[in-house]
Amino acid sequence: MEEGWLYACLRRGGFNDFRAGCFICLGAGMNYDKLRSVFAGAINQASEGKGAIRHGSGEPFEKQQICEISRRLAGHKCAGPLFQAVKKIYESGRLDKKAAIAELHGALNYIAAAIILLEE
Repeated sequence: MEEGWLYACLRRGGFNDFRAGCFICLGAGMNYDKLRSVFAGAINQASEGKGAIRHGSGEPFEKQQICEISRRLAGHKCAGPLFQAVKKIYESGRLDKKAAIAELHGALNYIAAAIILLEE
């Protein structure tokens, strides 16, 4: 798999590249190579991988579903399963019919989990 520009830059010890609209600087110390690699992989996924493809819609990270849904569910006892349900509902609109139905079945399961939690 080819490295994305972000991953390659972070792996070298940090970057200051405003193409992504952000500034990240990770220490260049050798004791943090594994940690740097994990963060680089996560940022690469969000900016260039599945995260960008399925969730990004060209929006800044802080405006994407991962943040917006969390904000709207803040303080709800069942925020975890409800977040997953809402995310699956949004994702179903971007998928073919069979995959969309599978996502919606998953959303129903998360909603059922929320109901169970509320009834406890």
